[in-house]
Amino acid sequence: MNQIDFLVLTLTLLSIVTFGVWKTRGQQNIASYLLGDHKMKWGTIGLSVMATQASAITFISTPGQAYASGMGFVQNYFGLPLALIIVSVFFIPIYYKLKVYTAYEYLERRFDLKTRLLGALLFLIQRGLAAGITIYAPSIILSTILGWDLSFTILGTGMLVIIYTVSGGTQAVSITQKQQMGVIMVGMFVAFGYILYYITDFISLRDAVDVAGILDKTDAIDFDFNFQKRYTIWSGLMAGLVLQLSYFGTDQSQVQRYLGGKNVKESRMGLMFNAILKIPMQLFILFIGVMVYVFYIFFTPPIHFNDQSLEVLRESSANDQLITIENSYNDLIFERKNLTLSYTEEENATKKLKFKDNLISIDAQQEVMRNEVKNLINEVDPELATKDSDYVFLTFILNYLPHGFIGLLIAVILSASMSSTSSELNSLASTSTVDLYQRIIKREDTDKSYLVASKWITFIWGILAIIFAFVANDSENLIETVNIIGSVFYGTILGIFLVAFFIKRVQGNAVFTAAIVAESVVMSCHFLNVNGYFSIGYLWYNAIGVLLTVVFAWLFSFMQEKPRATNERQNSKKGRFEA
Repeated sequence: MNQIDFLVLTLTLLSIVTFGVWKTRGQQNIASYLLGDHKMKWGTIGLSVMATQASAITFISTPGQAYASGMGFVQNYFGLPLALIIVSVFFIPIYYKLKVYTAYEYLERRFDLKTRLLGALLFLIQRGLAAGITIYAPSIILSTILGWDLSFTILGTGMLVIIYTVSGGTQAVSITQKQQMGVIMVGMFVAFGYILYYITDFISLRDAVDVAGILDKTDAIDFDFNFQKRYTIWSGLMAGLVLQLSYFGTDQSQVQRYLGGKNVKESRMGLMFNAILKIPMQLFILFIGVMVYVFYIFFTPPIHFNDQSLEVLRESSANDQLITIENSYNDLIFERKNLTLSYTEEENATKKLKFKDNLISIDAQQEVMRNEVKNLINEVDPELATKDSDYVFLTFILNYLPHGFIGLLIAVILSASMSSTSSELNSLASTSTVDLYQRIIKREDTDKSYLVASKWITFIWGILAIIFAFVANDSENLIETVNIIGSVFYGTILGIFLVAFFIKRVQGNAVFTAAIVAESVVMSCHFLNVNGYFSIGYLWYNAIGVLLTVVFAWLFSFMQEKPRATNERQNSKKGRFEA
């Protein structure tokens, strides 16, 4: 990055923050701070909801996910359109009718206080951890590529978000997210344009897609009904439906976005906006990652994209081994390029098939060499990160985009981080204020006092998120990590709400006990899965959680009803005898 990039980066971020703070100045009450006085129209709601999902992780990790594993990750979102329709039909009218600030208020009205607190606490745990990761994701990468200290990038990113989230509340978050989504989409289209510019010097876009296909990068749908696979059409349509339904229907970070709408209609239209655009947007971002993969067929990729880990390896006793692997790797890169050109130019079917087989073989050999380097890194220092998929897209940006656009793309990453983190802080604060502070600590206080408390709680959650970012562990892919955290909790939370909506006989004690049991089972499944005792795609955690919560709540309701009925009969007999 040079001075032009820093200028573009600074001006872009400061203009977004300043605009958000200026537009929301003068808020005087809790309704304005948490719900934006119900002034937001469907366009603002739709972009805000989309920006809440589109964290830095989306634009850092998703292209890297496609680079490493292809486009199958999109199946995670196949249940989203139906989920949004269900939320629009059932959830939104109830929330508006009851005039709630948070989704968990409804649980006390339907069940009891302890169930409300359980739902709120499950949300606070998973969303608090996710907020830390959304700060950590751009910080760890930006610190590497820009040479900044990690602590500085974490603090800088976190404090910038805290400023306008604390000052402006929900309205500031939603308004700034409109600007952030504009920056994000412009940046991604610019990046895509430059990728095509480079690739089409060698082959056509059609041939690029063909090459990506034979290397298993474009397969977006897997019909294999295999619980061990992370992404299939079945896990997306069934378990993914539960995940999306819980996320949009019960997660306060999303609920708060559409509760700020002018009315039910505006909120519904905002969600339908997402139902139409979310999957195409995700496909586009994944396709960018696939095209980056094709790009590196013609331009030499690093054998490991995490420069920091690679540099440590170069300075170690394993450097000679690294050089040997790199030399073989570069030879394969040259051979792969020539094979790709021969494959796209060849018209004879038999020869074309031979080129295809050789291309697949070389691609597999390259992956073996990349894994050898990861093993070397682990041998030299087990504490070093061996993952590098999150660095793929950024490596392309820094090495192949012109100055000015580099600053814009870095602004995209930080804008995405800011938009998602601000929504999370805002929702964490509203849940903490309404469901805990206002309900338990200070039940009767002035509106101004609650407003001040909300701002202080927002600030505290911001600091906690920064702390979570400091202690966050590296994972193979950050976007999967966020989804795993959500999947551990979302099924149970959704199960509570489904019981509340559709099984009227179940009361608070039954659903509370059922939720505790279900969450314990899901956590046990995750522990066993991580430690290799069995294998199951993490999306199925959602289905397990919701199914167990609903079934156990229904069964426990009968178990609790029986003694109550017996007591009623005994009291009736006693009354008749005494009479």
